[in-house]
Amino acid sequence: MLNFKITKLDINQSYFFGEVEFRSDKYKVNIQNERRGKVLRLPFEIDAKNERVIVRASGPGELFVEDYLPYKGESEWLEIDSNEIAFYLADHQDQLDTIEIMYE
Repeated sequence: MLNFKITKLDINQSYFFGEVEFRSDKYKVNIQNERRGKVLRLPFEIDAKNERVIVRASGPGELFVEDYLPYKGESEWLEIDSNEIAFYLADHQDQLDTIEIMYE
C-alpha cells in the first residue's frame, strides 16, 4: 500500500490540483472526472499484478471515498480520474488528508 499525505489541494473549475508528500518526496496531484475514462497514474512505476487498484481518499474519523481504477503507468504527477473521488472532493475538499493506493 502507498500512502500519500495531501499537503495542498485547490479546486480549479472542474478539477483539483495540489501537492502530496510520499516518503518525504513531494509530487503534484491532479484529480478530475472521468472525461478520459477512469485512470490512475503515479509519479513512479509500481509492479501491480492486477491492472485495477483501489484508490482511497480519507480524512479524520470514518470519512473516505474510494474507487477501483485501472493503473496506466508512470506520469510526472499523481493523476486520478474518477467521478466518485472528484465529486466527493467537491463536498469534502478540506476534510481529506490522505490518498492511499492499494494493489497486489
